[in-house]
Amino acid sequence: MAMKDISVSELKAHLSKYLRMASQGTRVLVRDRDEPIAEIVAAQTGALSWRERLAREGRLKLGTQDWGRLQITPLDHPVDIEEALEYVREDPDEVRRR
Repeated sequence: MAMKDISVSELKAHLSKYLRMASQGTRVLVRDRDEPIAEIVAAQTGALSWRERLAREGRLKLGTQDWGRLQITPLDHPVDIEEALEYVREDPDEVRRR
């Protein structure tokens, strides 16, 4: 998602232009004396999932994996889940000494 950084005076002078840009997906960050004070983004047309919300905020990059086509290969031996969890919970320094 593109981002535009502008001053308050620039926003005042060209408000319609920046609202149009925001409606087309550009995030507009408004600064007052180099301090961010507001952000203009497109209006949400429905409830977003937590993933979509974080992606829109730029805090998460959505993956491209097609989970519907994921195939899990069975193991050829049994795994003791309690032993595996105990190993994960152990002190990392102790594990390195082994």
